[in-house]
Amino acid sequence: MPLAAAITGTRQTGHRELAWFGYLFRTYLAPWAADDAHFYIGGAKGIDSLTLLWLAGHTQSRITIVVPGTVTQQPAEARQAIARCRDRIAEIVELGAAELRTPAYHARNRHMVDRAQMVLGFPLGGPEGTSGTWQTINYAASQGKPRLIVPI
Repeated sequence: MPLAAAITGTRQTGHRELAWFGYLFRTYLAPWAADDAHFYIGGAKGIDSLTLLWLAGHTQSRITIVVPGTVTQQPAEARQAIARCRDRIAEIVELGAAELRTPAYHARNRHMVDRAQMVLGFPLGGPEGTSGTWQTINYAASQGKPRLIVPI
């Protein structure tokens, strides 16, 4: 059975250079990115956009983008990454949340985890916190799903 994995991560990526993320994804994402793999990505800025661009440019894996509302509500960086990779995105799921607040993001995270076999998490370095990244990782844990956690 092909692997299905949800990707979650911090929106704060300006503290690292783009080349560093390329190395990071070659090391920790590439081993899972077989041609028949399927990745669920949250469609936000930061790790979501960076992993989308990397997967689209370096793999043949299937990519699904999941947003809590609509793509047009996403930050410019995320919209640009989605537009740039549109020919590589198999599906865009717009959950249509009326308000883009914490419950909508948690629903998006659960949607991705519920469809995945594992989670690849790229949280901001430091202790475990209450961010959406950690909420997603912890939800996967509560479902008994494997997690690969790579602090950035």
